Amino acid sequence: MAKRKRSVTPEIIEERIKEGRGQGRGVNYKPWLTIQDVASTGTCSRIKGWKTQRIHHLLSELELSYFYVLEWSLIVNDIREQYPLLPLTETQSIAEECGFRYPTIPGTDNPIIMTTDFVISTNSSLEIVEQARTLKYAWDLQSKRKLEKLEIERRYWQRRGINWGIVTEREIPKSLVKNVAWLHPFGSRTDLKDMSKWEINRINKILTEKIRYSRQSLAEITAQSDDLLGFIPGTSLSVARYLLANRTWDFDINQPIQPQEPLVLLKP
Repeated sequence: MAKRKRSVTPEIIEERIKEGRGQGRGVNYKPWLTIQDVASTGTCSRIKGWKTQRIHHLLSELELSYFYVLEWSLIVNDIREQYPLLPLTETQSIAEECGFRYPTIPGTDNPIIMTTDFVISTNSSLEIVEQARTLKYAWDLQSKRKLEKLEIERRYWQRRGINWGIVTEREIPKSLVKNVAWLHPFGSRTDLKDMSKWEINRINKILTEKIRYSRQSLAEITAQSDDLLGFIPGTSLSVARYLLANRTWDFDINQPIQPQEPLVLLKP
């Protein structure tokens, strides 16, 4: 998991607030922590979101995996990561009520600004519903100190009437995550470089027919399409990823997609 790179002083906290961190929605949201602010002992990622059209700062592989789950969800319309629990005085007050020692930067007396990994906006009937989610590995939940911090977080969101919950690696569908990770670089037509809509539709027509009525692998079918249409090798496979990412084809996202295997489309 990522750790803070430097001691966060009151001046730095004030500076971040003035920068608008933890504020805004959609493309205008600014996370409280970026990968430049932390020293990672795991996997940090900067990735442009399909839903928000901005760069997301994900501080662990677990966060990245859950991000892919949210990106694929049809009911999620906004994703805000590294959301600060402000004001600081409120989380300090909650800790005092619970009889917990408030978290500080290791080796200093400087209190940290606690964060929730994701605040999510979802469509529910005719209204937008906010949810807060914290990512933890299952073994982390055996630590008394970490449970204390989670209780502070839970009470913070409870005061606001916002549903808060913990997501562990056990709740994250591995095949879905792997599939979305493979499709994610081709979520937009602009990711296909200079290909026209007409060219994409032409490839789509050829691939759809071959995939439905052939037992060949996706890699073989897309290579044949490139040869037939005179495209650079790999072009039709990129289009296939784009079509899958945009749900042009009906398929089961929870079944592994392997280019060296046939792609199974659901019946039209």
